[in-house]
Amino acid sequence: MVDYRPFGRTGVLVSPLTLGAMNFGSRGNPDHDDSIRIIHRALDEGINVIDTADVYSQGESEEIVGRALADGRRDEVFLATKFHGQIGDSPHHRGNSRRWIVREVEQSLRRLGTDWIDLYQVHRPEPETDFDETLGALSDLVHQGKVRYIGTSTFEPSAIVEGQWIAQRRGRERVVSEQPPYSILARAVEREVLPVAQRYGLAVIPWSPLAGGWLAGRYHRGLTEPISRRADRFPGRFDPRLPANVRKLAAVEALGTLAAEAGLSLIHLAIAFVLEHPAVSSAIIGPRTLEHLESQLGAAKVTLSRDVLDRIDEIVPPGTTLNPADTGYQPPALADPAARRRSAG
Repeated sequence: MVDYRPFGRTGVLVSPLTLGAMNFGSRGNPDHDDSIRIIHRALDEGINVIDTADVYSQGESEEIVGRALADGRRDEVFLATKFHGQIGDSPHHRGNSRRWIVREVEQSLRRLGTDWIDLYQVHRPEPETDFDETLGALSDLVHQGKVRYIGTSTFEPSAIVEGQWIAQRRGRERVVSEQPPYSILARAVEREVLPVAQRYGLAVIPWSPLAGGWLAGRYHRGLTEPISRRADRFPGRFDPRLPANVRKLAAVEALGTLAAEAGLSLIHLAIAFVLEHPAVSSAIIGPRTLEHLESQLGAAKVTLSRDVLDRIDEIVPPGTTLNPADTGYQPPALADPAARRRSAG
């Protein structure tokens, strides 16, 4: 994997695939040694970006990544992690406040066994917290040398622009990347998020290019029961009986046929599609097993023809997300009816 790409305007070069560590730990693969073997295999294949988060298996994922890099490979890796999600039971142990950020970064550094984090990302927006408060804390971490760059994940385009405005007007460090959900089945970010990222020179590292496993070849029309381990946590995304997911099943069947005609696996078709967008710096893959990793590595070398890309557009039109539950974030203005009504009556 030698086709390294610019990470926005930072001057950093990254591999077209990022190793996502969400499935390392009790949430996915509980075998630490096996997870470390997967990480080492990815590094041996030229992947130079690892993305994790404090909330993945409540810190266990970060600990596994730290162990994997403790053999002297830390300098090889552009290491990214995230904060925001609930850690433990305390109401103070979550969110985007300065209080939580300056505490939690120390815990992530300890778990990762490193003195610095290359990319520290806000895992989700938090409208009730002034974004200047968040950027101020993150800027201090950059000035202290604990963090090299800051990024966001699953932000609305208006919030991305607001972050750039705050940095310019208030002298904060600039957000350099966005991590949105993006796959053939979830293309809403093509409307504004990706163009906004291009306009401001942000790196884009999409999560879930396989749509949470829907594009891994396991789903087919006629499926009547959830088959994903994540179905209990996210039934709206994975229950094949729901109307929105029935539409996904029909699209997956058509995409499987297209992949076969193109001489590709559905996995390679799906990841190569995401990498085709000029805004994308690196696509996050999240293997749970070594077999999963091996099935995805070759996608970085696949180039899709214009005819294949046109066929994909016919199956799932540009800017379309077949199931709104796959957007990864519901703004409070939509999630809370009170935000849209003058009174409860």
